[in-house]
Amino acid sequence: MDSFKTTRLLTFAITFLAVFAANAGNLKVYKHVDKKGIIHYSSKKPAGKSYKIMNIRCPECAVWRNSVNWNTTPLIKDKFNKEIYVAAKKHKIGEHILRAVIHAESAFKHQAVSSAGAQGLMQLMPLTQKTYQVSNPFDPAQNINGGAAYLKHLKDTYGTLDVFLAAYNSGETAVERYGKTVPPFPETQEYVRRVKILLRRYKNQT
Repeated sequence: MDSFKTTRLLTFAITFLAVFAANAGNLKVYKHVDKKGIIHYSSKKPAGKSYKIMNIRCPECAVWRNSVNWNTTPLIKDKFNKEIYVAAKKHKIGEHILRAVIHAESAFKHQAVSSAGAQGLMQLMPLTQKTYQVSNPFDPAQNINGGAAYLKHLKDTYGTLDVFLAAYNSGETAVERYGKTVPPFPETQEYVRRVKILLRRYKNQT
């Protein structure tokens, strides 16, 4: 296949993925170059192969998130109170921070699933679920318990609110890469801002 056709097909593929991403929210695409130098793109991780991850984001979704006024959006105080209380007491972490994170992550929708594969109220990734023995991420008690345990670990590891929230959003690897500070990712910085606003509001509503 000549280079013109290759370029045209690649452009079509990227355009298709971008359109799909606009509907799905975010799309993680794996890029793999084979021994012949041919580039392959896939939504599934290539088994036993080296690859790079391309994150195609949805501008419409970013606009929607940024359009929410987190200072005035209604608080949710009448859902999963028992589960939050039990997890907070068990892991010695504040109920308000759990409620703020749940609100920011899923708006208290226990069946929520992100395009990246995060699940449940606290949007736990599969590895986090495994680490904290969450067998059913859509069970509110299990999900909140696992999320609380993870937040407590991050709090003990990084100390400051901004940094451990950033680690919850972008992962510990990213935080470590930037010297245990909030990574310069707009999504993560906005996440920290959002949770802190909700945390302050939930505290003030007590």
